[in-house]
Amino acid sequence: MAPYASKAEKLARFGLVTVCLLVLLFLIIPVLVIIPLSFNSSSFLTYPMDGFSLRWYEELMSSQEWRQAFKNSFIIAPAATALAMIFGTLASVGLCRGNFRFKGVIMAFLISPMIVPLVIVAVGLYFFFAKLQLLNSYTGLVLAHAMLGVPFVVITVNATLQGFDNNLSRAAASLGAPPLTVFFKVILPLIAPGVISGGLFAFATSFDEVVVTLFLSSPSQRTLPLQMFSGIRENISPNIAAVATIMVILSVLMLLTLEVLRRRNEKLKVKQQ
Repeated sequence: MAPYASKAEKLARFGLVTVCLLVLLFLIIPVLVIIPLSFNSSSFLTYPMDGFSLRWYEELMSSQEWRQAFKNSFIIAPAATALAMIFGTLASVGLCRGNFRFKGVIMAFLISPMIVPLVIVAVGLYFFFAKLQLLNSYTGLVLAHAMLGVPFVVITVNATLQGFDNNLSRAAASLGAPPLTVFFKVILPLIAPGVISGGLFAFATSFDEVVVTLFLSSPSQRTLPLQMFSGIRENISPNIAAVATIMVILSVLMLLTLEVLRRRNEKLKVKQQ
């Protein structure tokens, strides 16, 4: 606050900060509450805790079903993220550098998986993949999750390309560099923060997906969120709290990575200017 601010302005600022803190606590307290319960020695998700124990993490690692769910998630999510980053980056570069009719329609079509309800997407993919015989396969799950991740890559890369100086690529082309060399040596390094940010969002989307996976996967291809959903529906176990804690830690790491990339992107913009 400026030193000459009036009492009304200071009071308004204090009220705004208070409301923001209350909203933040409302959003984050349910997440923080589950973490101590994962270390509870009791067999019930209740407070107060009976004692500190790692038994639920040990049971998690010793369970064949949970190990298979972890394996499936770490197979499908990285593969879907890689495809989403490739397709989303190419689509964004083509949309930003090209000048053609119906560009807005194509952009709306690319981000439609973010808008259309997941149940509708899942039903459509179910019937479409059934004709292609891709149901109950890792290929079908990877393609479906990649489709859900592409919009995030398109949006972040498109935002990064808005501040891209096209004179750099023109200069490289004037020096004899072919288009592929211009892309990999000039364009891609500068838009890398946007590509990686979109990839992180795509990874989080794939890693957290339940509805589409429920329609397309077989019992042996249950991902971690689907296994959690089944566990909550059949029997609420502290194992769920342990898995939730692991996923919270992964989310925090991704947020920290996004913050590092954001700062790097700002430094690159300053250097370009």
